[in-house]
Parts: sequence; C-alpha cells; structure tokens
Amino acid sequence: MGRLIALWVLGAGITATSPEGPSLHRYQFTQVAMAVPIRIILYAPNEATANRAAEAAFQRFEELDKVFSDYNPHSEARRLGNLSGQGRAVPVSCEMWEVLVRAQHLAAQTGGAFDVTVGPLVRLWRRARRQKELPPSWRLEQFRQLVGYRLLRLDGAAKTVELTRKGMRLDFGGIAKGYGIDQALKVLRRHGIASALVDAGGDIGLGSPPPGKPGWIIGVASLDPKGKPSIYLYLSGRAIATSGDSRQFVHIGGRRYSHLVDPRTGQALTDHSSVTVIAPDATTADALASAISVLGPEKGLALVERLPDTAAYVVRAPAGRIERYQSARWPDPPTLKPRERLPGRCGAAG
Repeated sequence: MGRLIALWVLGAGITATSPEGPSLHRYQFTQVAMAVPIRIILYAPNEATANRAAEAAFQRFEELDKVFSDYNPHSEARRLGNLSGQGRAVPVSCEMWEVLVRAQHLAAQTGGAFDVTVGPLVRLWRRARRQKELPPSWRLEQFRQLVGYRLLRLDGAAKTVELTRKGMRLDFGGIAKGYGIDQALKVLRRHGIASALVDAGGDIGLGSPPPGKPGWIIGVASLDPKGKPSIYLYLSGRAIATSGDSRQFVHIGGRRYSHLVDPRTGQALTDHSSVTVIAPDATTADALASAISVLGPEKGLALVERLPDTAAYVVRAPAGRIERYQSARWPDPPTLKPRERLPGRCGAAG
C-alpha cells in the first residue's frame, strides 16, 4: 500500500488568478473505489465545473474496478481466470488489453519480478496471513507452476488473451491503481482541468502544479506507518508510488512475512522495506515500485537507471538498522519554509 502524502501549503489562498484566464478555485473530493480511498484535488473556475469533472473521474475508477477487481466475482479478470486452461483465446476490453500489454512489457523488463499471473500465489499467501500459518511446501510448488508471464498468450491482431494453464489467475494489485490514476487524469483534462492531483490509496498522479506554485508538495513517509514524512518533494506532471509492507504483514514462527510475493520463487518477501518510484505515469510507477521491492535495492536501482525519466528511493530495515538507497535521478528535496510544513499531522490543508 502506498505511503505518500499530498500536502497543501498552509496559509496559501485557495483562489488564484491566471494571467491567461479566470480565477481558479481549489476543490477536493474523496470516494472509495478499487477498494481504496480515492482523493482528487483540482483547480477549476467554479463549483459546477469541478463537480462534473470529479464525478466523471470517479466514474472511470468504478468502470475499471469492474475490469480488474480480484474480489468482484463478475469482473473481467475473474472471468479470464475461470476460462484458464481451456485452450480458448478470449476477446478482452480495451482497458484489459492495454494493461496486459504494459504488464507483459514490464515483466520482461524486470525479469519476472513484476508479473500479473502471480494471482494464485497472492491468494495462497493471503490465506496464510489470515491463518498465521505458512503454506505447505507442496501447495506452494503446485501454485508456482501456475505463475509465469510466458504462460500468458496475447494475440495482438485479434486482441485476445489466453491463460494457458488451468488454475491460472491474474492479479492487478501492482498496476491497476496506477492505471486508474492515469485514466482519471485524462478524464479531468477532457473536462478542462489541468491542475489536479489524483491519490489512489497513497499512489499519486499529478497534473500541472497549483496556480502560482512550483509543484505539488509530496511527503514520502518513513517505514513507521505512524511516522511523519521523511522526505518532501515538489512534483508536477509526473506520478509517484510506494510499495512496502509497513501495514500489511504477518509474523509466523518469529519471522516477518510481507503481503508482497516474489512471482519467481513463490515466496512472500521477508525484507522490511519501502520503495518509492517517480515515473512519467502512474501505471509505470505503481508496477516498478512492486518490482523493485522484489528485486532488492541493488538490482532494482540498476533497473531504474536504465529507464528514462524514472527515479527510485529505497528504505530497508535489516535487523532493525535503517538503510537508504536512491537512484541518480532522485530529486533533491526542496527547502520548505516553516509555513509550508504541516504541524503535527500529515494530510491536505487548504
């Protein structure tokens, strides 16, 4: 789950005048979709415009939930899983096709550290966390045989998908939120909203900065889920996502197991870490944050250095000792004035 906080500058007015247009006012909306709280902050000339834009963006999230949800038995993702191993190439929606193409590309880039076919293993470890009991080795190996991005067949001409082994399941937990953020920002732009922030469970996509500001102030939280942000950044026109186990983990036999699973080995991660990625779009940031968590800081940052316009920051706590790593393109934090810091809490203020 993401651990990013969008901060608004204390004391700043909520109205700004553009030299090329009317005054813009700040509006904020919150709704639950894709099983996470969605927050939209935008600047619009009036309340009616803001309401229409936000409503359309939330509607887009709801549409995508029907495509990618692992919990909705009628979702497109669940239907594909139900048809696995039948030798059938299944026509899919434009959204499903677009995400699967991106996912397969990312899987190849990461050597399988990111893989949407990880669904059977995610379910197995979800049950293990509930029961506080490790899955038996035979079951782990059985499910591991159902995972591998090369087992997923995409026909570009027909726009069809085949899950080649019976029991395969897709899991979009590491990419669907990011895709939803990107789609919501597109919807807002179609409604004339350029200056906007979309936050889906802590993963954030950013449009143009607030009027008169150099960027949105984003706080990157520490490993402590109750702690204040350890880093503040000015960002706009980018996306930033965090993957980590600060909130979702279980102790079994004296060892900490994350909700994150390595698709290559089938094992839940045991490294207490947090990975934050800045990328041109939220789809990429979301997926890479998950992949780098699996790869570890050395291989993960080496991957990031090969990708354009991408940066990453990793915090680990092996044996309780804090270690920090960052890629060469990780931005220097701004020097914030005292009035720009939120005293005693993390959130948005206007």
